[in-house]
Amino acid sequence: MTGKINTALFDLDGTLINTNELIISSYLHTLNHYYPGKYGREDVIPFMGPPLLETFESIDKLRAQEMMTMYRAYNIENHDNIVTIFDGVYETIKELKERGFKLAIVSTKLSDVVEMGLKLTKLDAFFDVVVALDHVKKAKPDPEPVLLALEKLKASPAEAIMVGDNKHDILSGKNAGTLTAGVAWTLKGKAFLQEYHPDYIFDNMKDILSIPEVQTS
Repeated sequence: MTGKINTALFDLDGTLINTNELIISSYLHTLNHYYPGKYGREDVIPFMGPPLLETFESIDKLRAQEMMTMYRAYNIENHDNIVTIFDGVYETIKELKERGFKLAIVSTKLSDVVEMGLKLTKLDAFFDVVVALDHVKKAKPDPEPVLLALEKLKASPAEAIMVGDNKHDILSGKNAGTLTAGVAWTLKGKAFLQEYHPDYIFDNMKDILSIPEVQTS
């Protein structure tokens, strides 16, 4: 796919805002309650990306809901003390907005926590559209969240790029027909994302401003 794009869709956690330590500590807090001493930091990194329920059901179907409740309570309580914004993100999103880009968040988190992250980092000023887990029937990597965001923005896949830090983001974009980009600061490593063949890998979010499809000339 070639040509200009005017729409950028972003995952939130691990892409725009650094929630890595919050997510890891939330998982460890919860799992150490149910399985003392069984899970360490490296054990929970693979859980990052999919919806919470999917992860907890893979561990314990019967107690998945109560585990998710404990996770969310800890996560929300500690959110504002741990979450930060990645380098170059605020300036880049601001510039895209000033260039007239249509912008949306496409997340596997629930909308209340998405809004917390956007407000904390002052990114809420730039995003009129948020598609969260509670807005869709099927989460990423299904194309539904990306297609819903495009519908809300009145944009087509051919003029959009999906940016994320996980395979679910890349696959959801590909399944919806958009360009895709992975971020090199993903906790899972740049090489992991490259296995899913995104169109671009950004070493800094500012890199999006210099790809051929967004050039204004």
